[in-house]
Amino acid sequence: MLKIVLGIFFVLHGLVHLLYAGQSRRLFELRPKMVWPDGSWAFSKLLGDEGTRLLASIALVLAALGFILGGVGLAIQQPWWRQVIVGSAALSSLLFILFWDGRAQALDAKGGVGLLINLAILAVVLILKQPQ
Repeated sequence: MLKIVLGIFFVLHGLVHLLYAGQSRRLFELRPKMVWPDGSWAFSKLLGDEGTRLLASIALVLAALGFILGGVGLAIQQPWWRQVIVGSAALSSLLFILFWDGRAQALDAKGGVGLLINLAILAVVLILKQPQ
């Protein structure tokens, strides 16, 4: 039962990444006046904000697909789910760090909560080795 619940959680976490991908492409606003990932400390000067948004949306879709695939893999008890989830959580964490604008205001709108969730996922899966 725990594997199914965690699998569903991973799938839902992946779907949230798709929301951020839509936000980055400006298909909709998750929050009024939210401009994430514009102003990324790592990419905006190099690629401009439009290029940064495109890169963010592509990378977020990849992370989302990984979480969805890993969650389904866990729920149906495939042996490869752990590697997929660890890779997706690491990629997602890296994305939110690289696409951050460097300001401490409104961290929840810039992936701060997602980063904490990813760290918790990595701790549970790698350190606690759960679920068995």
